[in-house]
Amino acid sequence: MNPLYRNDKPGVYPPSWYAASADIPAERPSLPGDLRVDVCVVGAGYTGLWAAKTLAEKGLRVVVLEAHRAGFGASGRNGGQVGSGYNKGQRWLESRLGADKAHALWDLAEAGKTQVREFCTTQAPEARYLPGVAHGEYSVLEAREMRRDAEHLRANYGYDQIEVLDQATFQGMVKSPNYKGGILDNGAGHVHPLRYVLALARAAEAAGAVIHERSEVLRISRGSPATLHCKAGRVTADNVILAGNGYLPDLQPAVSARVMPINSFIAATEPLGPLAGAVLARDIAVADSKFVVNYYRMSEDGRFLFGGRESYTLGFPADLAPKLRQRMVKLFPQLSGAKIDYSWGGTLGITMSRLPHVARIAPNIMSGAGFSGHGVALSGMAGRVMAEAIAGQAGRFDVMAALPVPQFPGGASLRMPLLTLAMTWFALRDKLGI
Repeated sequence: MNPLYRNDKPGVYPPSWYAASADIPAERPSLPGDLRVDVCVVGAGYTGLWAAKTLAEKGLRVVVLEAHRAGFGASGRNGGQVGSGYNKGQRWLESRLGADKAHALWDLAEAGKTQVREFCTTQAPEARYLPGVAHGEYSVLEAREMRRDAEHLRANYGYDQIEVLDQATFQGMVKSPNYKGGILDNGAGHVHPLRYVLALARAAEAAGAVIHERSEVLRISRGSPATLHCKAGRVTADNVILAGNGYLPDLQPAVSARVMPINSFIAATEPLGPLAGAVLARDIAVADSKFVVNYYRMSEDGRFLFGGRESYTLGFPADLAPKLRQRMVKLFPQLSGAKIDYSWGGTLGITMSRLPHVARIAPNIMSGAGFSGHGVALSGMAGRVMAEAIAGQAGRFDVMAALPVPQFPGGASLRMPLLTLAMTWFALRDKLGI
């Protein structure tokens, strides 16, 4: 079933704490008929909006087609963590791609973080960018590997923002008895994701881009120019950027064969008051080393925002809040009595290698997707480098496009059952502590 409508009502933001604490604008008009533009962007999330903003600032005619609302998908409902690097560490990338390409990729990821931080500081202070992302480890072996990664970044990349913490120090900051140590990355950060993407939409429009909401693209006719068909009209464009990520229907088989949708879920407790300090001693975001990752932080009003993945089918589970509560209390028994006020799900895109798929899939069609949980920084940078390539500066696009992203076995038709089987196994390993 189309991921655009499997779990959401058309044009209705999910019942999240983010939506409840953001200034949602009036709905933008849908596509009014036929248009002729320089660039058509499909999807009004971080990727599409950064692409649109960058191109409009260069004087191109840009239209963004969004099936729901700007920031409706993963961009407006994620954990808000602006992490460093990629889902694979730099040592892994060096072993596959060589030191030069790995360094270029690191520089691009750093630029992605800077892009988010500077935009929020100057144009979206309401998004409340704050520094600090910790990573908790469940075993001494994992803690040693994390130390090696931190030392490698310091020695070979000059990245000195990571504090390596022993078990006592880490548990003094992240007050769960389950962690054996961890790190604190002061060069990473966290934001209110929906406020950020809504501000980004305003900035793209201020630059001259036009956003049409409730305008799903039904099919694309390739050619020069390409034609994008919607229910109410067509857009003819010299260039196309596909930026739907996990919400992109199967418009292009080359993308569907490498990127698949998977769900993640978040719960927000009631305001915790003094109890908040008994969970996190600092206003940081945290993720951990479970394959079925836990990620969490405090909201500005003292709610605990706790996320994790517990379903590997396209549909959201009916008992979402109890499942998240069970995971949350296992980590933080002191929250056993906390009420959950909000719970919601979202769909992201992942790849076989857990690295972004940024590619030219036709001479005038590009795609950026599959950010695999690192999208707050990397997806916006993907949008920017695709825009740069259209404008004639393809250097940074080529760097990101070099990431190894193989097809799923069996392509799009078998990606879901095979990955469901694999991830169910890893979830079982997490529960058994293997």
